[in-house]
Amino acid sequence: MIDVVVISRKNEAQDICSYELASVDDSALPGFSAGAHIDVHLPGGLIRQYSLCNHPDERHRYVIGVLKDPASRGGSQRLHEQIKPGDRLRISEPRNLFALTRDARRSLLFAGGIGITPILCMAERLAHSGADFELHYCARSSARAAFVERLRNSPFADRVFLHFDEQAETALNAAQVLADPQHDTHLYVCGPGGFMQHILDSARAQGWEEAALHREYFAAAPMDSSNDGSFSVKLGSSGQVFEIPADKTVVQVLESHGIDIPMSCEQGVCGTCLTRVLEGVPDHRDMFLTEQEQACNDQFTPCCSRSKSPLLVLDL
Repeated sequence: MIDVVVISRKNEAQDICSYELASVDDSALPGFSAGAHIDVHLPGGLIRQYSLCNHPDERHRYVIGVLKDPASRGGSQRLHEQIKPGDRLRISEPRNLFALTRDARRSLLFAGGIGITPILCMAERLAHSGADFELHYCARSSARAAFVERLRNSPFADRVFLHFDEQAETALNAAQVLADPQHDTHLYVCGPGGFMQHILDSARAQGWEEAALHREYFAAAPMDSSNDGSFSVKLGSSGQVFEIPADKTVVQVLESHGIDIPMSCEQGVCGTCLTRVLEGVPDHRDMFLTEQEQACNDQFTPCCSRSKSPLLVLDL
């Protein structure tokens, strides 16, 4: 864990604030790569993940952008309403589950709304290295688009395309942008679930290979749990068996018996709780694993996923 102080807070767009964080003792922060995020520990025991959007060569600060989401589970609301310059927070070291591919000849970056945070950092890294890329930023309106001036004043401004719903002439033609995919071109997308699905489906319709499609979700889509049933999990190390009722997650039941699994997002987005499955068939409900990884059925996210078989044997 790292103790940091909020150096500054800035309104970047409607309902979006950026927070500049520095070590409390002015020491250098751990390095990070474009696409990385940190866990932010908030008052009340909440832990939320936020992408780093400053230049990845910087070690004196981290910058995160936070949308005050009306559907917030409390994290963004607390940041917006309670956290101000001078306040202290605890954060994790950066982790990267959305890294740039080293051997890509060309990169296409797509951001929707607050999804610009990791994409902005990626664009700055690609520009710094002289790589070929373009960035498409979509938002409901210009007032809701964060970091626009930073993009317009950047050395790569000619490779940034802004698409606002309020301006029909700027609408993104995803099929046109994604036409004629090349084997050494990679796509990166971050933003609301519907936006990401549109970009990914458009790419697949144009013949893109799954290995070239990279995404990062901020939140899981609502899941219908009305038909959930119970199942059992068995610990491979001890043979202990626990019943998982319909209204409890695997993590919750194991935690109640003193068995802790590292967890952060609680939605199957971040992959922190990813656990190996030795026997049984998981009911995957995460947004972290790819469809191919889910099909292997050898790992799952116990914070939200369940079981299709009566018993799951876990590597715990």
